[in-house]
Amino acid sequence: MLSVENLSTTYQAPGAKPVLAASNINFSVPTGRLFTLLGPSGCGKTTTLRSIAGLERPSKGVIKAHDTVVYSSAGNIFVAPNHRQFGMVFQSYAIWPHMTVFQNAAFPLQVQKKRLSSKDIRDKVMKVLAAVSLDHVEEREATRLSGGQQQRLALARALVMEPRLLLLDEPLSNLDAKLRDKMRFELKKMQRELGLTTIYVTHDQSEALALSHEIAVMNEGKIVQIGSPRDIYERPANTFVADFIGTTNFVEGTVRGGADDRLVVDTRIGQLNVNAQPGISIGANVSLSIRPEDVHLSDTAPAPSSNSLFVGTVRAKVFLGECQDFKIDVNETQLLARAHPSVRTLVGEQIHIAIDPEKCTVLAA
Repeated sequence: MLSVENLSTTYQAPGAKPVLAASNINFSVPTGRLFTLLGPSGCGKTTTLRSIAGLERPSKGVIKAHDTVVYSSAGNIFVAPNHRQFGMVFQSYAIWPHMTVFQNAAFPLQVQKKRLSSKDIRDKVMKVLAAVSLDHVEEREATRLSGGQQQRLALARALVMEPRLLLLDEPLSNLDAKLRDKMRFELKKMQRELGLTTIYVTHDQSEALALSHEIAVMNEGKIVQIGSPRDIYERPANTFVADFIGTTNFVEGTVRGGADDRLVVDTRIGQLNVNAQPGISIGANVSLSIRPEDVHLSDTAPAPSSNSLFVGTVRAKVFLGECQDFKIDVNETQLLARAHPSVRTLVGEQIHIAIDPEKCTVLAA
């Protein structure tokens, strides 16, 4: 269990104004869960991770791991990084090139204060190498490993100390796209099987959605939303989250009426039926977030339903194999849509559009 309360970290360069890199960060991670800090470059996610690791000294707040306080500004507590029992894997794997796979993984055990016998070291190292599927190359030079194998070796070196918490700072960013996708599955499988409490930092939305139990989206040093991957994607808290996570259409409008649990919003593409949202009243200016896959297309007019129905003109489309991406003009507004290849409407022709009220996220303008 990790708990971070009111954490702020400030950088102060000589002769310059202090920079608040992370501001009032609050979250908790249950034992055995993978929690991701997600956001653009410079948003404060790595600063937060380094503060948890003890590589940065925060300016205020409390960090607690398994009921042990490792940092408290009020209590003047700062536990050194090497005494926190946290494992960390950096963006650059920092593999020792002059050592074998076994020697790299064994190194943390050999330099720790508590001395272990050669047999105990070997048993621990071979256990973690087996967990990352590297036990068959224990004597291989580290420089002769592939990128994916080096990433797994860096993980093994972090795991051999049996850390209470695993901290991962964009560990897949140096891999090519295909290997990165493969390693996501391997990392997720390993984390679940070993029950590792993990904090993961990335700017890659797909990576965060694929790996995480829970995600904290950060912007300008602050957490703007915390939720499950599905919550973050389907129910973004604001336009920043909706725009940063995947691709979306923003349709501006004004709430003109409503009944039961529905609102009617006047927009440039026409009237849209949407789900009622707390705090959104008649007359309010709103921004509707509609994902491309939720803009349903058909070559012929669909049957009447509770959906909002429109007719648009196809301006461009791209065939992607399992799907097609469309750009469609509707009343001088362009919508992005993703549809099955069975939709055959050609560029320049009219196409029918249906938008489900359940799939329209209402955000304050």
